[in-house]
Amino acid sequence: MNGTKIPTSALAAALFLELAPGAAPAAERQGGTCTSNCYTVYAIPRESPDDGPRTVEDDPADAMASPFGWHDTDGAPGAEFTDSRGNNVEAQTDLDGNNLPEGDTRAEGGLDLIFDDPIDLDMQPGTYLEGAVGNLFYWTNVLHDLLYRYGFDEASGNFQQNNYGNGGLGGDGAQADAQDGSGTNGANFATPPDGMPPRMQMFVWTNPVNAVLTVNSPGTIAGDYAATHPSDWSGALDPPTTADLEIVDDGSANPSEGCGPLVGFTPGNIALIDRGNCEFGTKAVNAENAGAAGAVIINDQQLPNGTIVMGAGSDGNAVTIPAIMIGNADGLTIRVEIPTVNATMTEPAGGAIDRDGDLDNGVIAHEFGHGVSNRLTGGPSNVGCLQHMEQAGEGWSDWWTLSLFPDAADTDTTIRGVGNYVTFQPFDGPGIRNFPYTTDIDVNPQTYGDVGTTNVPHGVGEIWAAMLWEMYWNLVHRYGFDEDLYTGTGGNNVAIQLVIDGMKLQPCSPTFVDARDAILAADVANNAGANECEIWNAFAKRGLGFSADAGGTGVGDETEAFDLPPGVPSVCTAIFSDGFESGDTSAWSNTVP
Repeated sequence: MNGTKIPTSALAAALFLELAPGAAPAAERQGGTCTSNCYTVYAIPRESPDDGPRTVEDDPADAMASPFGWHDTDGAPGAEFTDSRGNNVEAQTDLDGNNLPEGDTRAEGGLDLIFDDPIDLDMQPGTYLEGAVGNLFYWTNVLHDLLYRYGFDEASGNFQQNNYGNGGLGGDGAQADAQDGSGTNGANFATPPDGMPPRMQMFVWTNPVNAVLTVNSPGTIAGDYAATHPSDWSGALDPPTTADLEIVDDGSANPSEGCGPLVGFTPGNIALIDRGNCEFGTKAVNAENAGAAGAVIINDQQLPNGTIVMGAGSDGNAVTIPAIMIGNADGLTIRVEIPTVNATMTEPAGGAIDRDGDLDNGVIAHEFGHGVSNRLTGGPSNVGCLQHMEQAGEGWSDWWTLSLFPDAADTDTTIRGVGNYVTFQPFDGPGIRNFPYTTDIDVNPQTYGDVGTTNVPHGVGEIWAAMLWEMYWNLVHRYGFDEDLYTGTGGNNVAIQLVIDGMKLQPCSPTFVDARDAILAADVANNAGANECEIWNAFAKRGLGFSADAGGTGVGDETEAFDLPPGVPSVCTAIFSDGFESGDTSAWSNTVP
């Protein structure tokens, strides 16, 4: 890494420690046989099963970050546990969602620590508990070890049961709950102060294409249309519901959105509703109150024929009729034939296979990232510093998902999403955010001025992540890309170091301006300010230029600006070869000579 990180820490060579040698049934791996301390997982840098099959990782514990291996707690040679417990994390299922290990499942490696439990992606997640826990255990340890190299160590408040005399407070190895039964379609990470163990909860994600709208007539559009059914709050699809479709009218300026009481609706029909400016549960309640037998909501966003998992909102729990979503193109096909459409709302034949968040390593990295930003911002004992409206916690977490799963073939305009695996989307889908991540301003147009109009906290965070992604690529263009995330010297390594050190330097309750300035200060401390052009160009492109003003710590009072500091533009224009002029966002480029 260019320069010295904050605080100063020498980097040892990347060594690996074998904990429990001995004869055992061998796990096969690429290039040979692993006889001890082996993990069959979707290994770094694979983000999910979509990136390829599992491999067997031999002795993956980093000697600097986990000097006694992943299954130690006493600081002496030899593992204390043969299952998915150790100094950095205890991983197990929590199917009943009670945060207690009794009756739940841990991955078991035996005396030789061989973790090779099967995972069959054609089966429901509940059939491969040990394999899911093993992947979660591996990844939580990898994130601990990797970020330790950049300064998220004991003194900075990392998660360890035993701090091995290196400062900070021990007793806080992470609790990682796989297939947690307290929720679906999400994940979370609770971060108490240093010395108290955090808890990660990973959920199962329900298959969004878990319903079918079968058009019975007219024959010109008859057939099955894939749909999303929020089974956790809307009525059941078994038995099927058959009726005529009717476009709703709520008497407003946007009558087909069904946001108010319906006018003149025919009881017994299925309500056809446009997605829009109110909650899905509210739409379904209004349809049910008007006598509808069911509700079909037409998506209106981004993917031309995609659906999303619909949340209940404040009214959804009062819904008893079935509610489903269909894609935008399908909806347009159907609505032009109204009022002659008769259809059936039902379940797909054979059911739908759900997906396990424990196999989406990007989601794991996102959640672990919350622990990092909470412990580093304001200090490890002051974990309440990211509670204000203009806070970037979700942005840092998204950025870890982007930066820790590199592909040497990617470019700055490659489209990346977050949570694509668990939301059944392709690699270049938008994921769970408003826009996918890319430096292409035409694909992701968000700037600082959008903070006041997007949702809090995720929408606010994704704007910060887009800015960091610009910085990442500016640095990669200057220094190159290094596949070695632990000790590499590429621009990607430099970016990770600046982000970690920026968190340490920023104040409690930082605005975007504070966080930007902390990264610039980290570059001065680490690299004598050698990367000011790359950093300023990244932030200014997205409206966080020199004259940008946060107002306060709320949202809606921001003033965006696209300028560079006095004295910097001439230097940066000499480096960037696209003829950039301050304030002209169309001239920005991520290419350097």
